[in-house]
Amino acid sequence: MKFRPLHDRVVVRRVDSETKTAGGIIIPDTAAEKPQQGEVIAVGPGARDESGKLTPLDVKKGDKVLFGKWSGTEVKIDGQELLIMKESDIMGVLDR
Repeated sequence: MKFRPLHDRVVVRRVDSETKTAGGIIIPDTAAEKPQQGEVIAVGPGARDESGKLTPLDVKKGDKVLFGKWSGTEVKIDGQELLIMKESDIMGVLDR
């Protein structure tokens, strides 16, 4: 199944967080917080301003992003756990 977000929505797949602390302590899955980083899988065409002009999004497919802890709506598409959120929920793009 293919999913195409509408308006200023973005589909993000969480990246796996570290399962070990800097000191070497292994964190069990039940105690680990969900990561707040992800990879953009798909983006909508953009939002419309008051005049009806389409404003494209700043993020693009493949970007690594940082988002808020409670951002987005969790969905499962083709067995993958994904987040759908507005672009405004994304705090920034991680550059390497």
